[in-house]
Amino acid sequence: MNSSSTSLHAQLEPVAELLADRRIAFLTGAGLSTDSGIPAYRGAGSTPRRTPMTVQTFLGSEDAQRRYWLGGHLGWRSFGTAVANPGHRAIAGLERAGRAVGAITQNVDGLHLAAGSARVVELHGTMRTVLCLHCGQSFSRDAVAAQIEERNVWLDVPDDVLLGPDGDVRPETTEGFVLPVCTVCAGPLKPDVVFFGEYIPTERFATAEALLRSGDALIVAGSSLVVNSGIRIIERARRRSLPIVIINLEPTRADAWASATIAASTSLVLPALLELLT
Repeated sequence: MNSSSTSLHAQLEPVAELLADRRIAFLTGAGLSTDSGIPAYRGAGSTPRRTPMTVQTFLGSEDAQRRYWLGGHLGWRSFGTAVANPGHRAIAGLERAGRAVGAITQNVDGLHLAAGSARVVELHGTMRTVLCLHCGQSFSRDAVAAQIEERNVWLDVPDDVLLGPDGDVRPETTEGFVLPVCTVCAGPLKPDVVFFGEYIPTERFATAEALLRSGDALIVAGSSLVVNSGIRIIERARRRSLPIVIINLEPTRADAWASATIAASTSLVLPALLELLT
């Protein structure tokens, strides 16, 4: 073990003592996936800010849907092939060891499942599936990507792109782009994610609350807690007087309520905690 690892372990020993007899629920955000090549919305690892597309804009404009689907398709090759990093794998390892009850994630990249986590609540949905807005039919994102390429044979998808946080790329123009449609009813498609301006389905948030109740402590990993869904989870942890540990490179909205805050990379801290707790 090198000196930096020794220093990190020493810093984490009080946290490990706090969590020694507790089963951990995780709340994760975009900062967990930056080391997998997916940028965060804000803070370290983020891309230059741009106004996110709201659900009202997406539903109300076919041109907005063209911008979304073209940008998303340009980024899907990179986003869809991202692999889990040491932080994701450490959370899965803690679950296998019986030290974690699972992960509530604000991410839509599916990397917790790719890392082997068995109990994952994807609060904001997933980019892996697409829904028809008319008949409700579900499709894999790869199937929709294939349809886009069939309908837009002229489209050149570069290998190297500057991804946005949701795996999108800002297109220069949407001229000539033909939208994908439902192969059952020809209705419009929407990725199975919660857009800005949408509410998290009640049943899904209830599942997240149930996961939190099954744990004795909460670790926040890679979230600035700016989005209200994260603060709602924090509030429920506070009601139960659970220890809250926050691992994030930047300050968060909940630092004042935390039992411990660690301003370091989740890819370094979580594997070290796995060693200390198992």
